Formats: sequence, C-alpha cells, structure tokens
Amino acid sequence: MGRVTHNTHSRPSGDASRVALIACAVAAAGMLLFPLAALGRGFSADAVLLHLSGSVVNLASNQQAPLADPGSALVLGWATLAAVVATLIGAVRRTNWFWITGLLATVLAVAAVLVLDSGLAAQIGRIAADTSLRAGARRQLRNFYDGGGMNLGLFLPMLAGLIAAGAGLSARPWVLDRFNRLRGLLVPVSAITLAVLVGAVVVLAVQPIVNPSGRELNLWQAWLAKSDVVYFVYSTLFAPVTRLSPLLSSLKLATPLIFTGLSVAFAFRTGLFNIGAPGQLTMGAIGAMLVGVYGPPSLGWALLPLSVLAAAAGGALWGAIPGLLKARFGSSEVINTIMLNYVASAIFIFMIGADKFPFLGKTYTLPFKAPGFEAKSQELQQAAQLPPLLDLFNVGPAGGYVLSIGIVVAVIALLVARSLLKAVRNGGLIAVVIAVVLGALTWRIGIPANINGSQLNASFLIALACVALFGTLMWRTAIGYALRAVGLSPRAAEYGGISVARGTILAMTLAGMFAGLAGTHYVNGGALDEYRLKGNMPVNVGFDGIAVALMGQNTPTGVVLASLLFGTVDTGGVDVDQQLDGVNKDIVTVLKALIVLFIAAGGFLSRRLVDPPPPQLVAATDKTGSDEGGKLSPSVAAQQASTPSPNVGQSSEENTREGGK
Repeated sequence: MGRVTHNTHSRPSGDASRVALIACAVAAAGMLLFPLAALGRGFSADAVLLHLSGSVVNLASNQQAPLADPGSALVLGWATLAAVVATLIGAVRRTNWFWITGLLATVLAVAAVLVLDSGLAAQIGRIAADTSLRAGARRQLRNFYDGGGMNLGLFLPMLAGLIAAGAGLSARPWVLDRFNRLRGLLVPVSAITLAVLVGAVVVLAVQPIVNPSGRELNLWQAWLAKSDVVYFVYSTLFAPVTRLSPLLSSLKLATPLIFTGLSVAFAFRTGLFNIGAPGQLTMGAIGAMLVGVYGPPSLGWALLPLSVLAAAAGGALWGAIPGLLKARFGSSEVINTIMLNYVASAIFIFMIGADKFPFLGKTYTLPFKAPGFEAKSQELQQAAQLPPLLDLFNVGPAGGYVLSIGIVVAVIALLVARSLLKAVRNGGLIAVVIAVVLGALTWRIGIPANINGSQLNASFLIALACVALFGTLMWRTAIGYALRAVGLSPRAAEYGGISVARGTILAMTLAGMFAGLAGTHYVNGGALDEYRLKGNMPVNVGFDGIAVALMGQNTPTGVVLASLLFGTVDTGGVDVDQQLDGVNKDIVTVLKALIVLFIAAGGFLSRRLVDPPPPQLVAATDKTGSDEGGKLSPSVAAQQASTPSPNVGQSSEENTREGGK
C-alpha cells in the first residue's frame, strides 16, 4: 500500500489573507484620517488632538495649559504606518512573512503609546512640582493630562497588527486548526463590530463637536474633532476594565445577567425558548426573602444555604409549570412563560405593595411589607446575608483592603494543570486538587487595593458555580446528552428511547432554577443597598438574558463573556452620560439592540466561513490533497442540484457496484 502524504500549507489561507487585507487597509486609512493621540482632555471631553502629520488642534477650555511633549511618538507613528503598509502588501500577495510585519506594527504602536504616556506623566510631575499653582488648579491640570493618551490613529494599527499576525500564521497547519475551532466566534465578533460601526454613525449624527475653546475650525479640524468624539465615547464605555472600582461595578451588573443568560441558553440548548426569566427571578427572590426573613434563627449558618436553595426552588417551580404544560398538553412555552411573568409580578406587588388588603368585606394584614411608604420587605436576618466579595477576599487588617491572590493562583493553576493532564486518567480531578492546594497556600498573600467598597457580593461565586454546573451537566453527563438530543431532534430522540416529555420538564425546571438564583444577588447580596426584597428590583435583566445567551452562542463561557461585556458598557455609559450632552447612556441600549439584531441576522456571513467542511473531507476529494477536487464543473453542479439527494443517490449506486464485485 502506498503511503498517504498530507499537503502542508506554505501560504496563509485566502480567507485569512483577506481579513488581514481589510484590517490593514482600515488601519492605514485611519492613521491618516483620525487623530493619533490626545495630549490632554478636560472633563467635558474637550481635548488637544495630535495628528500624524504633527499638527495640533487645541479644543481645550484651558488654552493656557502647556502642551505635553509627544517625544518620538510621531516617529514611531510613521514607522507603524510603514509596517502596516508592508503588511497590506504581504496580505495582497499572500506571502508567508506578513505576520512578522503585522506583529511589528503592533509593537511599534504600543511603543508610541508608551512614549506618549511617558510624556504625559512627565507633564503631571512638573505640575505637581509647581508650587505657584493652587491645589485646585493643580488637581484640574493633573486630571487634564491623565485624560490624554492614544486615539484612533494608534488603536487601529495596534488591533490590525494583531489580526494580521494571526492571519499570517494561518500558513502553519496547527495555527489554522486552532483558528478553525474558533469559527463559532465569527458571528458574535462580527455582530459586535457592525454594532460598533453603526453606533459610531449614530454618535457622529447626534453629538456636536466639543469645542469650549470658541476657536473657529476649518473642515479638516472639524473632522478630527468629530472623530475624536467617537473614540471618546467608546473608550469611556470600555474604560471600566482598566480600573478596579469600575470593574467591580461591572461585575456587579454582570452577575444577574450570568444567571438569566444561563437560564435562556440552557432552554435554547434543549430546543425551548424561555422568556420567563423575569418571572422566575421574581419568584426566586420571593423564596429567598421568605426563608431569609422568617426562617428559624436557631438554624444559624444553615439559614444562608437554605435561603439560596429557596431561591433556586422558586425559580425552578416557575420554570417547571410551562415545561409541564408543554409536555402534557403541547402548549407553547413562549406564551406560558410570558403569562407567568405577569402572575409573578402580581404576587410580588401583592406581598410588598401594601400591608393590608380587603377581601370579601374584610381587611387582612400581611406581614411581608416593612413599615413605611416604600415597597420593600423586612430585612433579612444576618445569617442569611451573602458577604461582599471584597470582605470575602480581604486578608488585611480592618479599615483597609488587601486582596488575596489565592483565587488568581488557583485559576491559573487549574488552567495549566488541565492542559498538561489531558491525557491522564482523572486529569480534571487532579487539576482541581492542585488548584485548591496552591490557592490555599497563597491565600494569605495579598495585594493592597485603594477602594472604598463595592456591592459585588458572593452571588457572583454562585453564578460561576452555575456556569460550571451548566457545562458539566450539558456535556459531561448522560442527562445532558439526552437533553441536547431532544433539542436537536425530538423525534429522533424519542425513537432512540429518550422521553421527550421528561426532558422538556427537566430542561424548563433547570432553566427556571438558574434564573431564580439571580434573586440572591438582590435579596441576599444587598445589591440594591439593602438586604431586602425591594419594589425597584430590576427584573428586566431577565429579558437581557436573551441577548446575553444569543451573543454567547448558548455556551456557558460565552454567557459569562457576554455578561461582562454588557456589565462593562452599562458602567461606562454612566460616565458618557455625565460628560457629553448629545450622547447619553441610551447609547448602551442602542448597542445591545444592534448586537442582537446582527446576531439574529447571522446569515450575512458565508456558510463557508462559519461552518466549513473538515480539512480531511476536502483533502479526501482529491488524492493529491488539494481542494481542487472538491470543485464541480457547471454541468455536474447543475445535474446534482436537480437531484433531490444527489450525494445519497451517488453513494448508494457506488456501494451497490462495490458490493457486486
């Protein structure tokens, strides 16, 4: 028998080269059309803009502020442009070296940013040493220079260089194989990109130029000022990831989204559409409140887990009802879950809206509402309250925060150990043990944190536990296999001996449980400033879970990332609202809506890009290993297109001939 040889790619793939080409073309144009950096920025987004040509547009309200020296940033900027153009040429020719120039472009852009930051830091140092300035003026100038930094002219080549480096490395089979595994990310990434572009057009249309200086601008300067507004909006929206306090606020907003996103995604995976997350969250919060407020104090520390379980049970009950109705009567879970949202809302209002209610001529007293005009319950017992996450990880003395590195060490150890122990039996369990041991050994080692506090609580850890439960149950157990089979094809699953009715009820029950646990964030965790069930509980995060599940492609990891993205832009939207007149935090709602719209219209991407045939199948069509054998002539293609099942028919005929030999 002859030895089968595999063709190795000596050139980047055509798709990857086109992606690099587009990215570098946009970056090169951006460096010429947009500001390179801001040499300072005021509170109202007024900035001193530096272009690659060296020209400066000073729109700051304080025209007397000395300008920071950009140093060699301009030289590095021109070098970055040269590297981007070289990468562009390499991508056009599909050379096997353009990943090097792409990586070089990113390095040069980063170097330019560092040089700029160094110049701004030096300016801040000079301001701090100037004793002739009063304290208020010194603080104002320090904030002005702190607001400076890179702009679109450096951000775009930095990003394009990374994209081109990855695309160029697709010439190596092992890199191409890993990229193929990530093709499922193309739809959400493309949706986010398109949403950002459309959002930029909206910003350009509604936000006027920020020019408190009063100087008259020509057309070119006005364009630079307009494009700077777009960069300011998006850099502010995503700024929370760079600072601890806003990051914790983002995680606080993301926590309930993780719960509701998992709820919707779990139902999607089983072929069901759960729109009842708001009602399930409400019933979970009610369950947590009932146990947390009225549970026997003698239970002590057991009161907290019982309250959490009550939240899970409340949501599970509200999910099981539409599951049972669908399994028994075939009624639509969409309609049933929507209607149950209203029922849960009515129960919620009935319990804490008033302390008395008339019924059949008599007035009855309810014990749930706390005294006063505000709609809220009695406060939970101390034992039923979830601790703030900062207090949980604080290993320093009282009055300050020294955050333990143990959890970070444990996560890194888990990831590394799992990758090294893939081929070892029970490697996952061994990796968990290693992570726990290393986390415990480094728990008392901490990093000081300058923060006043945060409402992020231990329900975030419960959410991460639910993520692990989702992944394990859905892809590591027979129950999960049965649920996925029901979702993919109920008839085939039933033919294989799987009970579709039982799977439907179980799926909706577990989906409701995930949403119900979101109530612990608000009731047990005190995310609304008090450890109570409150009338202003934002149950609409249940509907946001639909967007999170769609963006996360119904995977637990995707749900977490989508929740973090939404939590980040929600936090950044508050700053945008404070600093700009024409754009407010509603831009966040616009972006979310656009992301969902583009994900729902995921068909705008070619099927060949999103879900290509396996390389082995392509190679098998031609003994030479190239993909030319997979191409059909027009006549053959027309013949097969007119046949209902051309491949099946052809295979049957070949099998018959081979069997008769």
